[in-house]
Amino acid sequence: MSDDTIRPVPQPGILDIAPYLPGKSGAPGSNAVKLSANESPLGASPRAMEAFRAAADHLDIYPEGSSRLLRTALGEVHGIDPELIVCGNGSDDLLHLLAQCYLGEGDEAVMSRYGFSVYPIITRATGAAIVMVDEDDYTADVDALLAAVRPKTKVVWLANPNNPTGTYLPDAEIRRLHAGLRPDILLVIDNAYAEYVTAEDFTVATALVREAQNVVMVRTFSKMGLAAARIGWMFGPAPIVDAIHRIRGPFNVNLPAQLAGAAAARDVEFTARLKAHNAQWRDWITAELNQSNHFRVVPSQANFVMVMFPDADHAALAFQTLLERGLIVREIGASYGIPDGLRISIGSEQAMRGVVGILKALVKIA
Repeated sequence: MSDDTIRPVPQPGILDIAPYLPGKSGAPGSNAVKLSANESPLGASPRAMEAFRAAADHLDIYPEGSSRLLRTALGEVHGIDPELIVCGNGSDDLLHLLAQCYLGEGDEAVMSRYGFSVYPIITRATGAAIVMVDEDDYTADVDALLAAVRPKTKVVWLANPNNPTGTYLPDAEIRRLHAGLRPDILLVIDNAYAEYVTAEDFTVATALVREAQNVVMVRTFSKMGLAAARIGWMFGPAPIVDAIHRIRGPFNVNLPAQLAGAAAARDVEFTARLKAHNAQWRDWITAELNQSNHFRVVPSQANFVMVMFPDADHAALAFQTLLERGLIVREIGASYGIPDGLRISIGSEQAMRGVVGILKALVKIA
């Protein structure tokens, strides 16, 4: 007779990890507008959709294992060596691989307090510990990050711009952070929202990666209209690229995603339209809500805004009221420890005007 109490046991610490909490979606068949996942309000690139459909003729064969066509396109568009690019099943795939390669039992990784919630998950999964560093008004603090570095530090995770706050560090601050790190510490710069940045003092990490041996840049297509395809990519020094290739899945990016991603990368006109739409309505909703003392919109360089309310109860009421009106936004209390805030993706003009109208009406009722 078997003992039902005896079963496989996960590695120590795995069951202590809080799982990732995605934003809510509408029920099947619902007409609700989803503003909780930072998806493209303009859909996908027409060229990418055409390429995706064409891939249906080749579903019986394995994809090319290194995502060569996608890496070639990325190299052309961004002016970087395709041999120093690794593609993945979303940027999360690459972040997991980086943690697996460069963290282990007894190591530490440093991150800012309100950084992307995947970083603690992938760090603790390796047996390493996360060192959380307080921020300066929801913005990463370089001095505090450097002060948190200890002999056991092996990785620094930094989203720039950051999710869920939308804040960013200018190029000079990124370089100051890097200059203060030991050469054996890996600085992971997550530029997931780089396509939406309009700040003149922001720079993607491409140049710093070229100059240093301990910096990688991680990017994604998910915010650019290809969230369903799950495509991420990393640009890094040759030794780090080599390490990642040794453990990544041999066919970790499917063929439709490779072809759609290559087409989307080359469709710079669509990317420019997406950026312009986002900038217009990001600035509009920020200005509209900041007119009221009831709200504070944290300045954002991403494709969302973080709206702060007087307290957690007001944020919960706003979330529920928007939900009842068919507008789904992101609660960030349980996942990010910001119970008095909501993250609102930039959507269509109609959606943005709807959000503002509902929130302003709530103030009048209160």
